[in-house]
Amino acid sequence: MKKQIIFLLSVIVFYSGIINAQFGMDEPKAKIKSYISLDNIPPDSEVKLAIKVNIEEEWHINSDKPNEDFLIPSLLSIDTTLGFKLTKIKYPEGHNITLGFSDTPLSVYEGEVFIGAMLKVPAELSPGEYNLIVEFEIQACNNATCLPPVSIFDTLKINIVDRTTVINEINQDIFKNIDLSYAPVLQETKDGDSLTNTLERSGLLLSLLLVFLGGLALNLTPCVYPLIPITIGYFGGQSEGSTSKLAFMGLFYVLGLALTYSLIGVITALSGAVFGALLQNTFVILFIVLIFIVLSLSMFGLYEFSLPNSIVMKAGGAKGGFWGAFFMGLTMGIVAAPCIGPFVLGLVTYVAAKADPFNGFLLFFFLAIGLGTPYFILAIFSGKLKNLPRAGIWMEAVKHIFGFILLGMAVYFLLPVLPKEISSYALPVFMLIAGIIILFIDKEANKIKSFRSIKTAISILFITIAAYSLYPSEVKSIEWQSFTESEYNDSIKNGEVIIIDFYADWCIPCKELDALTFSDEKVISESKRFRTFKADMTKSINPEVEKLRNDFKVVGVPTVLIIDSKGNEVERITGFLSVDEFLSLIKNVN
Repeated sequence: MKKQIIFLLSVIVFYSGIINAQFGMDEPKAKIKSYISLDNIPPDSEVKLAIKVNIEEEWHINSDKPNEDFLIPSLLSIDTTLGFKLTKIKYPEGHNITLGFSDTPLSVYEGEVFIGAMLKVPAELSPGEYNLIVEFEIQACNNATCLPPVSIFDTLKINIVDRTTVINEINQDIFKNIDLSYAPVLQETKDGDSLTNTLERSGLLLSLLLVFLGGLALNLTPCVYPLIPITIGYFGGQSEGSTSKLAFMGLFYVLGLALTYSLIGVITALSGAVFGALLQNTFVILFIVLIFIVLSLSMFGLYEFSLPNSIVMKAGGAKGGFWGAFFMGLTMGIVAAPCIGPFVLGLVTYVAAKADPFNGFLLFFFLAIGLGTPYFILAIFSGKLKNLPRAGIWMEAVKHIFGFILLGMAVYFLLPVLPKEISSYALPVFMLIAGIIILFIDKEANKIKSFRSIKTAISILFITIAAYSLYPSEVKSIEWQSFTESEYNDSIKNGEVIIIDFYADWCIPCKELDALTFSDEKVISESKRFRTFKADMTKSINPEVEKLRNDFKVVGVPTVLIIDSKGNEVERITGFLSVDEFLSLIKNVN
């Protein structure tokens, strides 16, 4: 077990990004009907609007303030193409419930609820009948799972008349359920609003500032840390780099980063797809691997990226490295993208709902600028390394070390497409070879005693971890069997309690569960009374995997389902869980 932990931590420190995939959609679990308070409405006036929401039994939807940032709040909106605007919205108070995945009571709506608003009618509308599209965005959950957010639509007929026409109140039985006298103005932003509501209620400039600050904050996430030494090593390894040249290279690095995220924004706006799913595609993985290999060869001095001479002259005569910095930023953007947290997931949801590619491009571009700003500063700061003695000698050795790190990242990303018999050995073997080359073959800067000591320590670390990982040992784990539909159905018929682990080879939290939780003696002992299945979700473009997603409503990995003897899903675990937490969930399942 210790061996697994050490190897896992070394992979995370040097190579890893956390990859979270989002899968599938489902039918909405609620219906809406919209109403207006007047039969005839003059231009340049306000009228009450309401929707009646009917939610299916055993399901609930999040309220407008669900109390957890990662949950999508219910949101009422309209099509503003004709100039109609909502000036106030009154959501009912939610019902607080406590679910297993959160200690915080969640605010939800159940059964039948009414939501009201004030509708501003534009002054320029001519008399006639108009169709107003009403949209209600929800996230539906039951006690076992939460579905992806969806939008429900209804068409409301509005009759615009001149001011001489008689106007009558209608639908009073609906509006008696709604008190709009204290409804908040839509443009106000209150503490605790979700990112979606905050952006919706902010102007473009304020929204761009918010996502820029969010990008800065993402630098505090753990899987962005490995980018820091790689960045310093890359820019510090550029020979004869003046501060101005490093500044230009840093700018190209940030632009490469921004291109990755801007494409995410455009793709999300056009398709509503989450970027993590792209990283399951074999061709995308091979493209990433190729980029790492190309960049590593540059580190070993086989060639140097350079701009065309005309651009070089305009850039102040810089001799090269700009394209290298650009592709490094592009690659680091891909590596960091899977590390997106609740903030970026909220932004993805917002951009997908807006379906505006230009808006999506801008928001994700500024997110990347925020994320990349510290690396721009690091790029300039790395030039200070040139003031150390004999920079021209030892800096070449630094480049070689980081060349091996880039090759190691290429091997790591390649693991999901390798045969399983090879994949478990690929990274340790590479680390062993790299350590031997650094220690015995690469003689660069060995005359500098202090630096030779650092090289020796790094190479011994690589060799030790690799040898320890390759040394045969007994692997303790739950006795899993591959998931098959027939075996699963037999278990249900026989009244067996079941654990199903949905995993993927590229999923770091899945590996953590295997190494730290499923290998524990107490967990193994308790699991013996369960039928234990592992369902492989690595290859997303596969009919069997697609069927598993749809049948079990799997929206990400790891997902672990606990099913009782009656065939009911009693627990759904998403993400890493400690030994004690996992045991507490399975001990009382019968």
